Amino acid sequence: MTDSALQPTQPTLANEPHDSYLWLEEIHSERAMTWVKEQNAQTEAAFQDAEFEATAATILSVLDSDDKIPGVTKRGSYYYNFWRDAQHPRGLWRRTTWDSYVAETTEWEILLDVDALAAAENQAWVFSGATLLKPELADAPYERALVKLSPDGGDAVTVREFSLTTLSFVPAPEGFELPVAKTSVTWDGPDALFVASDFGPDSLTKSGYARSVRRLVRGGSLADAPEVFSVPVDHVLAAVGKDTTRGFERVFATDAVDFFTSRTHILQPDGSWELIDVPEDASVDVHRSWLLVSPRLDWELEGRTILAGSLVVADWEAWRSGSRELTVIFEPDDAASLEGWSFTKDFLLLNILRDVSSRILLVDPAAGWETRELDLGAPLSSTSVGAVDDEDPEHGNDFWLTTTGHLTPTTLLRGSLDGMGSAESEPPALIKQAPSFFDASEFEATQHFAVSADGIRVPYFQISPKNMPLDGDNPVLMNGYGGFMISLSPSYLGSIGATWLQRETPAGRKASYVVANIRGGGEYGPRWHSAALKEKRHRAYEDFAAVAQDLISRGVTRRERLAASGGSNGGLLMGNMITTYPELFGAISCGVPLLDMRRYTKLSAGHSWVAEYGDPDLPEEWEFIKTFSAYHLLDTNLGSNEYSATEGSAGRRAPASYFWTATSDDRVGPVQARKMAAKMRDMGFADIWFHEDLDGGHSGASDNRQASQNSARSQSILWRYVGR
Repeated sequence: MTDSALQPTQPTLANEPHDSYLWLEEIHSERAMTWVKEQNAQTEAAFQDAEFEATAATILSVLDSDDKIPGVTKRGSYYYNFWRDAQHPRGLWRRTTWDSYVAETTEWEILLDVDALAAAENQAWVFSGATLLKPELADAPYERALVKLSPDGGDAVTVREFSLTTLSFVPAPEGFELPVAKTSVTWDGPDALFVASDFGPDSLTKSGYARSVRRLVRGGSLADAPEVFSVPVDHVLAAVGKDTTRGFERVFATDAVDFFTSRTHILQPDGSWELIDVPEDASVDVHRSWLLVSPRLDWELEGRTILAGSLVVADWEAWRSGSRELTVIFEPDDAASLEGWSFTKDFLLLNILRDVSSRILLVDPAAGWETRELDLGAPLSSTSVGAVDDEDPEHGNDFWLTTTGHLTPTTLLRGSLDGMGSAESEPPALIKQAPSFFDASEFEATQHFAVSADGIRVPYFQISPKNMPLDGDNPVLMNGYGGFMISLSPSYLGSIGATWLQRETPAGRKASYVVANIRGGGEYGPRWHSAALKEKRHRAYEDFAAVAQDLISRGVTRRERLAASGGSNGGLLMGNMITTYPELFGAISCGVPLLDMRRYTKLSAGHSWVAEYGDPDLPEEWEFIKTFSAYHLLDTNLGSNEYSATEGSAGRRAPASYFWTATSDDRVGPVQARKMAAKMRDMGFADIWFHEDLDGGHSGASDNRQASQNSARSQSILWRYVGR
């Protein structure tokens, strides 16, 4: 098939919206960067005062704390960790033994000092992960790794081979070294890689990701490496991965058609690819002799309906041979959804949410996939469970158990499923306990439900001082996301608790924090997500507004005391709060946001999200997309006399708005935040602030210092408008 045949025909909209700010899309142009630096200077001059510095220092002390739990991944006999602290702001990649990890003082072997590497190479490297080569013999040590390094905190990385024996990079041509690009890479034995990357013209999809995968052998070049898999240019990406489970080694390829549909293939001995016959919307997992499938939509299969969000299992080889016998392991209900699963040697562990609090299910394949709940969690908490190493000959049934809550620091435990439920079984053992960063005894975490515009009950968590007066005079910061089936379950508010919750108004009122579990997220599984897709996107915004209104109706706060924040898709949420519900909020922080939904598919990785938002190049889809394109709603909603920079004819004003982003964000990009801030300024709105970091990528944080500054700046701006 030719490239031209892969290019879809795009109609031209009859009434293309005029855009006076396209020059800000020239990310690195002198004119655009001059504007950015001017905005940064204004914002820093206005808010980087003693209070800001104190807040940033407190947040940095939390992020740099030596008492944080060092999360580890077991590979062979070692436990690997990546760590940042005050002395190592860019981080240390390191490892230790189990005996040392559980000792009072852990002795770490430093594999890579990223700060030292950055200094030696005069490049501000950001560590983006490592993939270890599994040894061919079970008792052999791990000797090689592929290390990913970003030059600016963005998604584009260089990949270098690293020796775990000499603790140094293996220089090319002996070692693998790939140029900076949006690359995914997998070992194919000790001397070959599957590489999905930018290979030059026509090698990327419209989303900016690799559409081609090549097999690179040691000593060879990417230019000469043969292609093994490819996808059409209008799909999202191509990827190849290898299952290295001993006795079940196999290679899989994924064609990500869009963000929520994909086709999974298995490599045949003759080099061809066999498509796995499951719904394209489903999550697929092949583990040993089993096929696990979790559909995003209801699945009609030979006279039975597999509900969306269920998890089913089938015999892998029997399925490939045409059998359609399967067993339902989990089925959702109105309150419960599946978050994920993990296999130990003999069991399957399921992470479940029930009304946004965690439950753990233990499944026994040997007993016909019998399921029972483990009593390991607590109300209004998050508990995650996962295998330590299912191929460990002695401890293959061991599992990690991590628990946390808004007011409860994270706890790490390790247990074993061997003999679970018998008299000889032991409860999970405490391994690490994170410190408290604020006095939680004066606060309480509660769950509430708001009623949205269509009558749906929307849960939200509220963290407030105990015995707080319900007279509407309490400052509140709301947070939300509402997209891509991502759940906002409880997690410890270390830096928020040590800063925002400690703030007091002149009347002595302490602040509150609220997390809204709106539709578009995954809190109730696929149905909760699908309820706010494309033409139903407004449901997410109605939900967030309903939570805000519920807080006001309950007397928790009032408009002048209510702030909100969100980033990325949550930034689009904030844009819609500014333009559609300005009467509810006093101030809003909008980070790394999507806002211009007319052009989002042409900016950075935007085309990959068409399945979430719709395609603005299709006239019938632009009709609903424009109803939540915040950049255009400025004209239709706030361009009238009803709203103004100060007081409108109805006595209302647009909220104070802070837009923040990063020049190096190669996922959403900085241009949408730029254009929104510039347009609001030119429309005459006061209290519009903007800040753009030059690096940090989509997270806006190359290191803890940058993260602390970003968070402190957002808090300082919001507090000026709702806390004084």
